[in-house]
Amino acid sequence: MSLFTMPQNRAASQSQRVNVLIVGQAGRLSYEAVLFAASLVRSGTPERFRLFVAEPQPGPLWERDPRIKDPEVRALLDQLGARMLPFESRHFGGAYPYGNKIEALFALPEGEPFVFFDTDTLILDDLSGVPFDFDRPTASMKREGTWPEVEIYGPGYTAIWKSLYDRFGLDFDNSLDLDQPDEYWQRYLYFNAGFFFYRCPRVFGRRYLDYALEIRDDPPEALVLQSLDPWLDQVALPLVIHALGGGRWTVPEGLLDGTVSCHYRTLPLLYARERQAVVERLEAVAAPNRVKKVLKQYDPFKRMIYQGRGHKVRALFDQDDLPVREKAIRNRIKREGFWLR
Repeated sequence: MSLFTMPQNRAASQSQRVNVLIVGQAGRLSYEAVLFAASLVRSGTPERFRLFVAEPQPGPLWERDPRIKDPEVRALLDQLGARMLPFESRHFGGAYPYGNKIEALFALPEGEPFVFFDTDTLILDDLSGVPFDFDRPTASMKREGTWPEVEIYGPGYTAIWKSLYDRFGLDFDNSLDLDQPDEYWQRYLYFNAGFFFYRCPRVFGRRYLDYALEIRDDPPEALVLQSLDPWLDQVALPLVIHALGGGRWTVPEGLLDGTVSCHYRTLPLLYARERQAVVERLEAVAAPNRVKKVLKQYDPFKRMIYQGRGHKVRALFDQDDLPVREKAIRNRIKREGFWLR
């Protein structure tokens, strides 16, 4: 694993450690963690890039033990160079598992730069080719306008987002993309939380946790009609990034969620809409016997990758004329009986 290439005035030393964080737990995420780790190894990313698999520990916020119980999964993650990173769930747990990405940050080494990825991500190329600026965080722009859902007689985008910036004493006007029209969702800072990075996980995590808890427990009045489940992490994230001096595209477009990584979300979506090079990389990463032996234990992976259902999904779509909305792709896959996760 490696160091990221960065602009000279902000670049980390070529010997500096950089930590990659994903969350793994019992069930689907444990197999996605194996696939992520195997793809990271295959990408050729040097070893200075250390992979941590954060694992929530049992406690009062979990009905069942969330740890990875399959010894073969744990053994393979170890062989692939991953370090298990136990952490306590003090605020979210089973009621809001998306909060794992927030609480896991406190278990990483303080003061060392980190990059978080959602576990359902495939690494396609050497991460050291991405010019990360750890002083200027950003997150995934591979998103749709999923939040807020503006009601006809309720507050609009401006009122909703401004109420959040005002709550935390942030400059709302400076967050806007003025090339986009007023009351259009892309005018407002909004990310998918599929990746994000910063120079210190504790600083980022403290801000992320404080904002998320206040939004959850005492939301501004403008949010009264808005659901925060499952959107809470994505509502708080742009506020955190803005507060820490980041914004849109602090890494060049087309690398993360592009040529270097792919946040595929589910295997049916990967086969349906990603370019052929991603499909080929997935199948190459999953092919070695030690990886195949473990991934085949998870039925959606077995059927999609090893029994050919992924290619049946791909045949449903014209790759040069895909539906614009993800919902339309999902519905077509479900109608054909190929939706597996």
